[in-house]
Amino acid sequence: MSATAPAAEAPISRPGHGRPRWWAELPLIALVYVAYSAGRLLVRGDITTAVDHGLAILRFEQAFHLNAEHPLNRWFTEFPALGVPAAFFYASLHYLVTPAVLVWLWLRRPAGYRAARTWLLLSTVIGLAGFSLYPTCPPRLLEARYGFVDSMAQFATYGWWGGEASAPRGLGGLTNQYAAMPSLHVGWALWCGVILWRHRRTLWTRVLAVGYPLLTTVVVLGTANHYFLDAAAGATVMGLGLVASRPALRLADRVRMRLRARQAADPARGATAAGPAGPAAGSAVGGTAAPGPATADAAPPGPAVRPAPRPPRAPSPAGARASGPAAP
Repeated sequence: MSATAPAAEAPISRPGHGRPRWWAELPLIALVYVAYSAGRLLVRGDITTAVDHGLAILRFEQAFHLNAEHPLNRWFTEFPALGVPAAFFYASLHYLVTPAVLVWLWLRRPAGYRAARTWLLLSTVIGLAGFSLYPTCPPRLLEARYGFVDSMAQFATYGWWGGEASAPRGLGGLTNQYAAMPSLHVGWALWCGVILWRHRRTLWTRVLAVGYPLLTTVVVLGTANHYFLDAAAGATVMGLGLVASRPALRLADRVRMRLRARQAADPARGATAAGPAGPAAGSAVGGTAAPGPATADAAPPGPAVRPAPRPPRAPSPAGARASGPAAP
């Protein structure tokens, strides 16, 4: 067996198990987040179309008595004890809880991190496609005759946000206010709840896993930032991302295993092509040409035999003439 056989026959470990390297994860997550933010900013669409879409959703909800945002919005705007905490909730937790759960998963549950991260990123990309294909005016930006009050603008003096959603005061132009469908506030909160429920089994964690997505849904409706159907679409997007994450992980594993197989096979292939080390046929050895290929009459190769040494010559008799034979 050749020396390279163990390397060629060594099993290739299945990738994706264990904690991924943080310096590879951060650029990936940052890239998707930048694409999400830039996509919301660039794909603004026509405002008239966005308003028409918002009104169509509102009429559909009213026809089927699904417009829970009307009574919730009245409570949040009439009672600052509800409206102010809801405004802080909407403007901050969306950007704090989700990364915190992701980092906790990477540190404490590395075996489940890769699948959860893939699920979150794919769902975010699907949500970005929804913003692009269906720009929607949120309830708070509809005309006052439709019965909504912008509670974020009403309580803007309590926080850092201005009258333009959750953007910091003065930076409202850097966000797309017509990206209401689907609600990724609800979608990301649902992802956090599922992760906590799956990987933590304490009572308070289970309560948080159920309560956080439900409370997020109430907040986005009460602040008039989303319709009920936006929240339902956010949950649907997460379901689609979960379904898509499994084949995506299998494809990534397949590609990674093929790359590793090629890396393991290349050294073995190179050693086989080179062949065993030794002098080539017909090369000169020690200044003498090596013999060519053996003929049919040639003796089979065997061990080299040295000739027997000559016996030493006997000395000449004394007085003998060295020039010729002795006279009779």
